[in-house]
Amino acid sequence: MARMIELGVNIDHVATVRQARRTYEPDPVWAAIEAHLGGADGITVHLREDRRHIQDEDVRRLAELVHVKLNLEMAATDEMVNIAIDTKPQMVMLVPEGREEITTEGGLDVAGQKRRIKDVVGRLNDAGLIVSAFVDPEQLQIEAAAACGFSVCEVHTGPYAHAFWNDGRDAESPAVLAELEKIRTAGELIVEANMRFNAGHALNYVNVQPVAALPSVRELHIGHSIVSRSVFVGMREAVAEMKRLMREAAIG
Repeated sequence: MARMIELGVNIDHVATVRQARRTYEPDPVWAAIEAHLGGADGITVHLREDRRHIQDEDVRRLAELVHVKLNLEMAATDEMVNIAIDTKPQMVMLVPEGREEITTEGGLDVAGQKRRIKDVVGRLNDAGLIVSAFVDPEQLQIEAAAACGFSVCEVHTGPYAHAFWNDGRDAESPAVLAELEKIRTAGELIVEANMRFNAGHALNYVNVQPVAALPSVRELHIGHSIVSRSVFVGMREAVAEMKRLMREAAIG
C-alpha cells in the first residue's frame, strides 16, 4: 500500500496581494476553495501580530467556510491563543515571529522557553486543538516539544531549500544531502517521541521530492511557490501539480 502524504497550502501571499491595495481582492477564501479543488488536504495561514497579510476576519471566514482542515500559524501570545480558542482551527502551529523579518527565519526555541510554551500548549489542548511546533531539526528542540505536550512537529526545511538553490540545484550534492539527512534524523526522533512528523518552509517544485520521499513524513506545508505558480497557471492547477510531485516521491 502506497504511503499517504498530505499537502497543506499556505495562502498568506494571496492576502499579501490584497493588502498591497487595502482592498477586498483577491479573497483568501476563494484561494482556499481553489486549492481544495486542486487536491489540498489543508489550508495554512499565519496571523501575524502586525497583520501584514492575513486578517482576523480571514481566519474566522476560513474556519467557517473551508471544508478541509485549517492550520493556524501563530506566535505564542495571549492574544493569539484567545483567537485560536475562539475560532477553533483544526490545528495550531506555534512559530517564532519577528516584526522586521520578511518571513519566518528559523524554528521556535521551545527549549529556551519551556515553561511559557508548555502553558500555551496546555491551554490550546484543553480547548480541543491539535498543537504543532515549528522547529529546527535539532534533538534538543524535538525533546523539548515532546515534553511541552505538542502532538506534531513541523521541521524547518529552509536550510535544505537554500542549500539546494545555492549548490547547483542538484539533489545529490553533498550540501543538500547533509541538510536532507538532518531532516530525516529529526523525523525519526519525532516519530520515536510519538509525535507526527510534518515539514515545510521554502519548498518548491524542484526541491520538494527528496523531502516528500522521507519515511514517516505525514504532511508538507507549502505556500509561496504555489501562489507564485498560480499567477501563471491558476491556483487549482498549481496545487494539483505539487500534489502529483509529492505523491510520486512518496510512492517511489
